[in-house]
Amino acid sequence: MNESDPGAEQEGVDPAGVPFLRTRFSLPTRPATFLHRERLAERLDPVPTTPLTVVSGSAGAGKTLLVADRVATLDAPVAWLTCDATDRAPGIFWAYVLEALRATGVPVTSGIGCPAEASRVDHNLLARLAAGLADRDRPVVLVLDEYDQVTTPEVAEQLRFVLDHAGPGLRLVLVTRVDPLLPLHRYRAAGEMTEVRDADLAFTPEEASDLLTLHGLSLPADSVRALVRRTQGWAAGLRLCALAAQQSDDPETYLKEFEAGHSTVADFLLAEVLERQRPERQDVLLRVSVLDRFSPGLVNALTLRSDAEATLAGLHRENAFLQDLGHSWYRLHPLFAEILQVHLRERSPGLEPQLRRRAAHWLRRSGTLAEALAQGAAADDWEFAAHALVDDLAIGQIFTGLHSQDLSDVFGRMSPETTGPAANLVRAARELAHHDLEHGLAHLRGAEEALRTTDGTGTAPARLSCALLQALAARLTGSPDLAEEAARAAQALRREVPAHLLDAHPEVTALLLTHLGAARLWAGRFEAASAALSAVADCPGGASTALPRLEALGQLALIDHLSGRPGRAERRALAAAAEAERHGLPPHSGSGIGRLVLAAVAVDRDELDRAQLLLDEVNDCRDAPWDPVMETGWAVVRGRLFLARGDARAALETTAPRIPAAVPSPWAEEHTALVASAAHLAQGRPEAARKVLEPVMDHRAPCTIEAARARLAEGRPAEALDLIDHLPDTDRPGPAVTVRACLVRAQAAHQAGDPGTARRLVARALLEARHDRLRRPFREAGSWIRPLLDSEPLRGSAQGWLVSGPAPHGRAPRGPAAPAAPSAPLVVEELSARELDVLRRLAQMMSTEEIAADLYLSVNTVKTHLKSVYRKLAVNRRNDAVRRARDLRLL
Repeated sequence: MNESDPGAEQEGVDPAGVPFLRTRFSLPTRPATFLHRERLAERLDPVPTTPLTVVSGSAGAGKTLLVADRVATLDAPVAWLTCDATDRAPGIFWAYVLEALRATGVPVTSGIGCPAEASRVDHNLLARLAAGLADRDRPVVLVLDEYDQVTTPEVAEQLRFVLDHAGPGLRLVLVTRVDPLLPLHRYRAAGEMTEVRDADLAFTPEEASDLLTLHGLSLPADSVRALVRRTQGWAAGLRLCALAAQQSDDPETYLKEFEAGHSTVADFLLAEVLERQRPERQDVLLRVSVLDRFSPGLVNALTLRSDAEATLAGLHRENAFLQDLGHSWYRLHPLFAEILQVHLRERSPGLEPQLRRRAAHWLRRSGTLAEALAQGAAADDWEFAAHALVDDLAIGQIFTGLHSQDLSDVFGRMSPETTGPAANLVRAARELAHHDLEHGLAHLRGAEEALRTTDGTGTAPARLSCALLQALAARLTGSPDLAEEAARAAQALRREVPAHLLDAHPEVTALLLTHLGAARLWAGRFEAASAALSAVADCPGGASTALPRLEALGQLALIDHLSGRPGRAERRALAAAAEAERHGLPPHSGSGIGRLVLAAVAVDRDELDRAQLLLDEVNDCRDAPWDPVMETGWAVVRGRLFLARGDARAALETTAPRIPAAVPSPWAEEHTALVASAAHLAQGRPEAARKVLEPVMDHRAPCTIEAARARLAEGRPAEALDLIDHLPDTDRPGPAVTVRACLVRAQAAHQAGDPGTARRLVARALLEARHDRLRRPFREAGSWIRPLLDSEPLRGSAQGWLVSGPAPHGRAPRGPAAPAAPSAPLVVEELSARELDVLRRLAQMMSTEEIAADLYLSVNTVKTHLKSVYRKLAVNRRNDAVRRARDLRLL
């Protein structure tokens, strides 16, 4: 029988003599809970004008209903065919295509013919079909649903021939789980193809919320987002979850906590995805379910075979819920992975720990330590995990880096039965990271004892890790000599540790130097501390050393502030903040020492609200006890803020607690005494102020200056001048010290009846204080200084930063420069260095985007700085900000 002969056609049956299944030509009905998604409908708008449309996605992604919803609204005739496995025979496939065209009213002339054999189709029939379609006035849309069932290359080639030669008369839509065997690259390059992929089909949180509403469920936005994260927006997963939640008394809790492995979602995925695979592919899917991500090499290690590369590529091509991460790495859909893990445990009890151990060893060899540790821990192989962390010199990652919290969480589950130096070091690291000295030191002593009893073979990384923890313990306990000892031991051990480990873990050296610098800072050895901390601050950038650099810059800022250099202290503290922002560190990273220094600078500048805000931020960061440096700094800055606000009693209370430390700190004693002395002076008790300073008089210049202030308050200006004339010459004081010294001399001259000298000394103090906006020394000086500041030429030197702007008609107002009042502030709040950078570029008429690019900041960060600038300058617009800044001589 010749298939080109019209008489060869048997009406109503396919070439095998089987009646056509009419349901395969029916457009699927959308259920009442179907959600029309406009963004996807718009993606399919080109269907009537594009030769080829491919909608490709995993099982249950919503492909079929999406296309059915879109083509139902088309003016063009739509022929729908749901393919099945019988269509792999070319004759059967084309017989069904011709019947689908007839079913939609498209005239298929008898001259075209019908395939007579199931296994083949005559090329002339395809040519006549293509020509007939090409002659149409308007195109027909042919939708082939479940086209992934048609796997015969011959059919794909025939389909390409008809599509290419039918011209504008045919618009082909393929709905499939697998990319068709067509030259998609050619259609894509020619702009002749519309594509909707798995990622496009995923529901957004907003769409998921609308879908749940259609199912009669109303959930909070956070719960919807959590469900979308778990299902990754998979349409069938969301719909099945919604249907199950409808039967629950508490739908919200059900959707948060449902067990994926025993649910209708599991039934769907096991039937539609897993059981459709060959046995060896099923085995691969089950084994990789224990991994967060995997590569062919890792999969081969789990399967003990060598065919993973082709297997993974095939599974991905078939949209078997396998996502390509790039560079030959893949991952399973998280919900599918959950279900497969449950199925693995039921099918092969006891296999999961073996797979995880194999994965852990492979990952460690490949240099993926964090994932290796997670797998070792999941296998309950704590000995492997502890040794891997210590022997790979990665113990510093518990304190810093991208995986610090993950590692801490992993080892928080370590069995107490795991023993040995590595396990004790890991426990000590976790506890010291949270400043749990009691338990941390106990485990550290256990590790030290165990390391002493070993022969030393292969333990250099463990000993260096131990030295790092000893330095941290010395910092936390205020033991500078022990920190020096640990640093010397570490230096010697570096020669024994393989160079590649040191290069791979720069955080170990950075952390050790940070702890050493902090211990030296506590001891008052500022130069030695600066040397260690500067080495950290200047070390190469990277996420692993970001936190040590943040801490080192903050401690350097504190040294600058303690040395009386608030401007430099602020720059260092802001550099620390920029370091945190650059590496995306969490807001509460580190001890908060940089913000503490900024608060101290704000007090110096009489920006008391800002100082309080910064102190509150520091306190919010406090999730563990601080080291002695931070504890003392916190107490001192709070005391100084209480003094500035006029609460001497509260200031005195901050000096009462003694900071626990192995050795006292000279600067801690000095600055605590300074706060106490100033509080006594504020209460009118100069003798008490003088006595509290006597034990620390020999330390540094600030205490001598404060003692001179006490002498002046007692009416003994000669003794005050004698103290100032004999300031310790070991100091190289900054402006915060020299300004106060000038003002003490000026007050002594004023009391001695020498207004000219007093005026010259105040002028010098104003000159030195102006650059750093040091307002507190003038506020603390007392009422004697106000007439001087109110007189020319001193008023000109004080205008714009210490007192309000010029008087009307250019005349200086009479009376003292009073403290700022809320209704008419006399003091301009200080702009930070970064805010001044933004302001200068604002004056150059740069846009927000241009400022961001010029300063290497995000646009949002620049906007935040602009809001702060406007607030501080009391303006609302750019031009007003620039004008006000020029009036204040900030530009």
